[in-house]
Amino acid sequence: MRFVLATLAWLPRRAAFALGRFYAHLLDAAVTRLRGVARRNLELAFPEKDAAEREAIADGVFRSLGRSLVVFANLPSINEENVREWIDYDGFEHFAEARRRGRGVLFATAHVGAWELSAYSHALMTEPMHVVVRPLDNPLLNALVERRRRGSGNSVIGKKELARSILRALAKNEAVGILIDQNSSAAEGVFVDFFGVKACAHSGFAKLAARSGAAVIPGFAVWDEALGRFVLKFLPIVPMTGDATADTQRLHHVLESFVREHPDQWLWIHRRWKTRPPGEPPVY
Repeated sequence: MRFVLATLAWLPRRAAFALGRFYAHLLDAAVTRLRGVARRNLELAFPEKDAAEREAIADGVFRSLGRSLVVFANLPSINEENVREWIDYDGFEHFAEARRRGRGVLFATAHVGAWELSAYSHALMTEPMHVVVRPLDNPLLNALVERRRRGSGNSVIGKKELARSILRALAKNEAVGILIDQNSSAAEGVFVDFFGVKACAHSGFAKLAARSGAAVIPGFAVWDEALGRFVLKFLPIVPMTGDATADTQRLHHVLESFVREHPDQWLWIHRRWKTRPPGEPPVY
């Protein structure tokens, strides 16, 4: 991994993106189950599309992964002076409004585009924030990733100190980013409609929002081909009701709408619909 990152960081950006696509192609060829999962997910989510259309989206997912790898390789060299060469805001006024409310900001984000760049760049362009992560299984790789995540001043919140650390940050009117798009166990989640299929989503985000009174903003860093850089899109504040199931569903409606606009930039290689309602057969 150090070698891969070094090659991508050394090359000029255009060449690095080409090499990133090549690395992603190697991953696609070497771990064939990833494309298999993507195909199944796309069948579930887009039954109206034909096989060629779904395959084109899957191809785009690996191109997006290649771009994300380039970004991750270059994080140590991205600073306040050059960050806007990589990414800029769209919808910053929604974050400003959330901060004015004074009860903290919960960013509902997802594995869309360059998700590592979103929090990293926000710290450089505005102020540091907190990011909630699940440690990687490989401790050496996890250490490498965490060092880079902290490189712009952000703090990383792990699973052990999760709720207390998040609530403490929100009480100080700080921002916390949480990925909401992963499959959850039935014990920790609620079933919501996602692309017309029941998906189990962790209810913790909605519960934290209700307990803290923090403003909830969806935020995603997507690639804009015309601009030749990423755009960190902040969507309008999503009102929370205090009903964990209804609020989780509301957030997933927003996420689904965004993924439909950028289908080739979401991580379809994750078994999103793995947990099934009682009595339903597995979909994978």
